[in-house]
Amino acid sequence: MDQHRPSLNRTPVRGYWREKGSLILWMLPLLFLTLFYFYPLGKISLLAFTHPPQSTATPIWEAIRSDYFLRIIGFTFGQAILSTFLTLLSGLPVAYLFARYQFPGKTFLRSLTGIPFVLPTLVVAAAFNALFGPRGWINLFLMAAFGLNNPVFTLTNSLTAILIAHVFYNLTIVIRLVGDYWSRLDTRLPQVGRMLGATNWQTFWRITFPLLRPALLTAALLVMIFDFTSFGVILVLGGPRFATLEVEIYYQATGLLNMPMAMALSLIQLSCTLAMTILYSRLSARVSQPINLKSASQNQRQLIHHREKIMAGLIIFSLIAFQVLPLVGLALRSVTHAGLERGQTTTSTPYLSLTYYRELFINPRESLFYIPPSKAVFVSLSYAIITVMMSLLLGLPTAWLLAKPGQNQSLLKKIQRFVEPLLMLPLGTSAVTMGLGLLVAFDRPPLDLRASPILVPLAHTLVAFPFVVRSLLPAWRSIRPQLHRAAAILGANPLQIILRIDLPLIGRAVIVAGVFAFSISLGEFGATALLARPEFPTIPIAIYRYLSQPGELNYGEALALSVILMLVTASGMIAIERLRVGEIGEF
Repeated sequence: MDQHRPSLNRTPVRGYWREKGSLILWMLPLLFLTLFYFYPLGKISLLAFTHPPQSTATPIWEAIRSDYFLRIIGFTFGQAILSTFLTLLSGLPVAYLFARYQFPGKTFLRSLTGIPFVLPTLVVAAAFNALFGPRGWINLFLMAAFGLNNPVFTLTNSLTAILIAHVFYNLTIVIRLVGDYWSRLDTRLPQVGRMLGATNWQTFWRITFPLLRPALLTAALLVMIFDFTSFGVILVLGGPRFATLEVEIYYQATGLLNMPMAMALSLIQLSCTLAMTILYSRLSARVSQPINLKSASQNQRQLIHHREKIMAGLIIFSLIAFQVLPLVGLALRSVTHAGLERGQTTTSTPYLSLTYYRELFINPRESLFYIPPSKAVFVSLSYAIITVMMSLLLGLPTAWLLAKPGQNQSLLKKIQRFVEPLLMLPLGTSAVTMGLGLLVAFDRPPLDLRASPILVPLAHTLVAFPFVVRSLLPAWRSIRPQLHRAAAILGANPLQIILRIDLPLIGRAVIVAGVFAFSISLGEFGATALLARPEFPTIPIAIYRYLSQPGELNYGEALALSVILMLVTASGMIAIERLRVGEIGEF
């Protein structure tokens, strides 16, 4: 009668083998990171401290004592700090609105704020170029209105353009991390403060702000990491006057072929970003477990008072104008022909045309070496599919192991505590540095991969891996342990529990993670610029090539490709927002 019941004596044995299996499973992500992340970075560190034949000083020492490189390091920190401050300042009112109120179109508006974040940096730069550049909408309007042949002004090649683009790109981080955390804080706390005679400002500063501090610091660190390692925005909008460490590394490696100095600068940048990433990982653990006195839905209410509606209307209008205007300007500029044909030197009245899109498939010089943009689309899609498969293959077991409960003193629990911040290190490593590391690490047999296209999806997987894990963790942690215990009592083994309980419950999160990896791969530019072979360009590489060449048609073709990439990534972001799991934002 009891023959089908699991024996209690088998429980320690089953637990022993389950823990052994978990330890073996940890080897998959750890081996991948060791081979393709730590080993390349170790090669960079070694070469940065190696004396080149023509010098008595190591490259790292030359970089530290050079006034030129110190100015670049100073500018990198300065623009990142200023961009982070402006992003927090702009995002807090929107975060408050999303945290405390319900209103029509809120889900769509939230999706809208996430679109710039998944857009490739080159597309963001192209959008601002289409709005404020010499051939942008504002200059076209002024030139037509006053009959001028030259642009009236240009915002590009300036610090202002860089700062605005960074705020545009990273605003959603503040809205999601701070707003989601804020929505979980009990509204009764500030109400008690006001009942005791505190003003609204005193209530915010003495009650709300201390509670929000972990989320604010986490969001600020993440924004600063992205601003510190910004590449495409600086490269296109900064021009020759402004160079960050990321841009200088690329210039030293590809322009001057000075690999030792490029690796020395990469090591300096890596030291800074890894310090910020480790701090971010520790703070994000606190944000993922806020003071959960009430759920977000209980804390939110409708806009009732006239004053609240005016405030919300102003915030929503400003947000839509800031987030949508550059993207709409990009789309309209891609179908607005400025009247400059091949070989012409004067510009006629602009008119609507699909010329730029048609030109993507024309080889004007009939060159044998011409690579059509359609091939760039095919190459990008191929890399993205490979990246999704590799990221999920690594991310699924990693997220399961991190979400798996364990005894505080067990070996598995100790590994979890050690590895979790370790897995997030690629998040704070610049893509250019990772690309450079892969280039110098796999340059000789038995792993000579310099001529192999596989390096590109490997780099994309390194970039996407932290996002995939962060997308899967909330869903896997939300599964109640009682379901696992009930299944085990009924005789299910761990594999059956995963296949029949966990995977159906986290199916939406898997789709979100896959879409995230797909979008990141499509738009990745930093590492790809170093690793991609000329005959296998991606869409961002093709966009940059067009932007680097003079002529109205080259510029228009860059905009057309940017719009195509924008539509694909925007669709992915809307899908992510509709399918995301949990109330606390994960990055």
